[in-house]
Amino acid sequence: MSNFLPINKKDMVERGWEQADFVYITGDAYVDHPSFGASIITRVLEAKGFRVAILSQPDWKNDADFVQFGRPRLGFLITGGNIDSMVAHYTVAKKKRSRDAYSPGGVIGKRPDRAVTVYSNTVKRIYPDVPVIIGGLEASLRRFAHYDYWDDCVKPSVLIESKADLLIFGMGENQIIEIAERLDKGEDISTIHDVKGTCYVVDVRETPYTGIECPSYDNVCSSKKEYAKAGRIQQDEQDHIRGKIIKQKHGKLMLVQNKPMPPLTTEELDWVYSLPYMRAYHSIYDSMGGVPGIEEVEFSITHNRGCFGACNFCSIAFHQGRYVTVRSKESILTEAKKLTEMPGFKGYIHDVGGPTANFRITSCEMQKDHGLCKGKKCLAPKPCKNLQVDHSEYLDILRDLRKLPKVKRVFIRSGIRYDYLLCDKNDAFFREMVKHHVSGQLKVAPEHCSAAVLDKMGKPHIEAYIEFSKRYFKYTDEVNKEQYLVPYLMSSHPGSTLNDAIDLALFLKKNHIRPEQVQDFYPTPGTISTTMYYTGLDPYTMQEVYVAKTPHEKALQRALLQYYNPKNQALVEEALKRAKRYDLIGDSKNCLIGRINTKRVKNNYTGEKKRRNKYEKR
Repeated sequence: MSNFLPINKKDMVERGWEQADFVYITGDAYVDHPSFGASIITRVLEAKGFRVAILSQPDWKNDADFVQFGRPRLGFLITGGNIDSMVAHYTVAKKKRSRDAYSPGGVIGKRPDRAVTVYSNTVKRIYPDVPVIIGGLEASLRRFAHYDYWDDCVKPSVLIESKADLLIFGMGENQIIEIAERLDKGEDISTIHDVKGTCYVVDVRETPYTGIECPSYDNVCSSKKEYAKAGRIQQDEQDHIRGKIIKQKHGKLMLVQNKPMPPLTTEELDWVYSLPYMRAYHSIYDSMGGVPGIEEVEFSITHNRGCFGACNFCSIAFHQGRYVTVRSKESILTEAKKLTEMPGFKGYIHDVGGPTANFRITSCEMQKDHGLCKGKKCLAPKPCKNLQVDHSEYLDILRDLRKLPKVKRVFIRSGIRYDYLLCDKNDAFFREMVKHHVSGQLKVAPEHCSAAVLDKMGKPHIEAYIEFSKRYFKYTDEVNKEQYLVPYLMSSHPGSTLNDAIDLALFLKKNHIRPEQVQDFYPTPGTISTTMYYTGLDPYTMQEVYVAKTPHEKALQRALLQYYNPKNQALVEEALKRAKRYDLIGDSKNCLIGRINTKRVKNNYTGEKKRRNKYEKR
């Protein structure tokens, strides 16, 4: 019998099951690895004595897959997968992707658009009286009325569109345990309205008296100012200590979000990561080329959760939370030893990280009793005066990992906050990271150089990156290594004007940085930056924010970041002329581009103008 959970009726019969307690439906291929949320939730339920069957990437165009396990005893659990199904399918330019890392062989199209809604509606049609609970990133980030970039409109809560009974937001281990145990005792799903970290829907006449009400669905659809107000309320109350119940009216229904579930303790995290994961994709995918999504994480270790960095464009704060919790050193070493015994292990632990790799403690002592500050950031634009910084425990763990038999190298590949690192007066971690834990190049995320843009991103100013890079290369030289620093950069983030993009291009030229890839800002549900993108307002000041929205505006900013690429010459020249920066066109060493063939530029510009007009008419 396979140690994977049952994926079909035959597997259930082999286990001697007549009925599953839960059928877990996911838009991803079945990978039993603790980097996959579906794996964690199903193993947690199994450890609590529940029978869980996995329905991975069902054919949503007919009912056969959805009925193969029969009626589950307690309910259906539904997730879109590790990432939002729309992000999995489409680029920021709204073009269909050619590859899905979470599908067998990387084949695209194995899940529907808006998978949570499609799966849930199908199940509710077939089994209208069986409880349906939705969760995972897609459900979590769409729990309120939200701007949908792909349809360019405001959509209602996914809980209402999906017709599900409950929505779990955030990291859902304790929520699902409580819900499962209450269902098992015979409690009706319609009465389970008090679990932290969940959302439910009631008739407006049954609205709870406590909490705070944000602007309604109708209001956020009709007024961008109201949308910005709602966005700020939703962000501000995502704290398990001081956060309030949030209510949002949808016509005659009231969406209610309970207070967030407290993050798992160290003991709870250790237990979760000790469960018997296969740490592999299911063998049915062998002939299909496996599941690419496991390649980066197969020999990686998650040591923490939560991120008090809370960049405005990142969904982690809204989903996982800002409060940092960690696993114990013993738990991490135990997992590392398991990795060394796996068949494909070649001596390299690829990452010991999390949302932010170098966070092992809360950002200050006050938040333990009072929660994280409302409307403020711990690190931006400058580190808070109450910030506590200590890398000693993380460094101790890394040192012990390096000593393990069969381990050649231990890398840090998930992001580090270099501004936090600079606040540490003890440079031991910085030096050892450079000496032992960089695999040729270290990727960090300054994102931009303009202070105005960085403020809208919730990021530190560029001076922190400059100081970090100086020390990074100094320490690299001292250990006689050839290592590089790869900066992540973002174009077209709200607040970034054409002049800001030009300033970034000049910064890159001055510092001899030539990024091979540039990420356009991607407006995904549930972030402060997406609120700015849609409304043109900063929800914390209600001041107007410039937003580059048309494909051509975005193309101009993106081209400037790769000004040196001959393919971008026409766009760069157009951008510079629009900004009246003729001083940057020519043969001077300070120029971004030389003078180019006027006829070719005109033809390129005319072609681009036609494409732009076609887009704007559409």
